[in-house]
Amino acid sequence: MKVLLIEDNISISSNIVRFLSMKNIMCDTSLDWKEWYYKAISNHYDVIILDIKLPSMTGSEILTSLREKWKSIPVIMLTSNSSKQSLIDLLNLWADDYLTKPFDFDELLARINTLNRRWMKNKSNIIKFWDYILDIENIELKKKDNIIKLSNLEFNLLKYLSQNANKPISRKEIYEKVWWEFDWDIMFSKNVDVYIWYLRKKLDPDIIETVKWFWYKLIK
Repeated sequence: MKVLLIEDNISISSNIVRFLSMKNIMCDTSLDWKEWYYKAISNHYDVIILDIKLPSMTGSEILTSLREKWKSIPVIMLTSNSSKQSLIDLLNLWADDYLTKPFDFDELLARINTLNRRWMKNKSNIIKFWDYILDIENIELKKKDNIIKLSNLEFNLLKYLSQNANKPISRKEIYEKVWWEFDWDIMFSKNVDVYIWYLRKKLDPDIIETVKWFWYKLIK
């Protein structure tokens, strides 16, 4: 596996590289925007690790530029801000995961491996169900020749349900995998229900089935 780390803190960067090399993961590093762009277009990376605070160009700006060219390559954001709004902003920029500093290197490794397995499993980037085609690479949903416009969260929710088609998914799992968060206070929040309702309005309503009030299943 080959990883690109975009991090301006030399101490953190060297420690991550050293740790990953012991786990047989090749890790290139980059300190500025010219260097990361050259490396990104010149190499194939399985995962990109991106710090949110960089001197010449913010991690958010880099992520936006990355998504203009490589919509599906897994990106893990490193951030010191754990506020809910900050995480929502990362979601809306199509980050795949995040870690709040300081973090445990074993947890970083686990997240890298999880994203890489998911990427390999869905490398075709095309999921078909009913008359729909979900194009993960181009972040697009089509029914025959018609493009159905989805928000970022709608797309991520539909992607997760379709990747686990015919399997009941709990509200808790949806919060953890799509919203990146969970605590028992939000267990009875209506957020998931609202976005399921949005999808049902845009798709055939029978595609997503409610199972025992708190579980949802995409019928394939």
